[in-house]
Amino acid sequence: MAFSEQRLAHRLAFGSTGGVERRTEIVTLASGFETRTTPWAHGRRRYLVGGGTRTLEEAQALTAFFEARRGRLIGFRFKDFADYQSCAPGAAPGPLDQAIALGDGHTAAFQLVKHYGDPPDGYLRPIRKPVAGTVRTAVAGVETAATLDPTAGIITFATAPGAGAAITAGFEFDTPVRFDIDRLDITLESFEAARVVAFPLIEVRV
Repeated sequence: MAFSEQRLAHRLAFGSTGGVERRTEIVTLASGFETRTTPWAHGRRRYLVGGGTRTLEEAQALTAFFEARRGRLIGFRFKDFADYQSCAPGAAPGPLDQAIALGDGHTAAFQLVKHYGDPPDGYLRPIRKPVAGTVRTAVAGVETAATLDPTAGIITFATAPGAGAAITAGFEFDTPVRFDIDRLDITLESFEAARVVAFPLIEVRV
């Protein structure tokens, strides 16, 4: 699947709304009881970037970004300001933010994840697009350097953490999305401004 590691510029995403979508299949039995299942292991985010008047420079930048992505063809990074950190809003990511895994003495590479809710019903979201330079990692509570693959969200330690050692991490991350349109409408308002019609984005699996 085609994907660009470029991020949609913040100034082009102002006014966006969105959230997570789930898919639940419900069958009502003759007794009145229900069976509920889901074909999705992970939620899917949807966003609507609000329309409005923008400078011609911003309108041209958005057109260029849209063209470079070939409309819906190529995915890209998007910063969801409602959910982009491993820590609480307003705080800085720290190496103890998220429990990643337990060491086994052999494995050196681990997928970054973020926890939502509390066990046993909590949800574990794989983080595939961390922001380089923001990731901090620790082993058994001690901050320990690891190399990062920012295109997949994999951290790798020089030495495999010992058996039972808690691997934790803190980070910022982007959501991988694509345009959910193949047509971008822009109206010239004046010689210095243009009106952009609201456009949707949808999360992609990477």
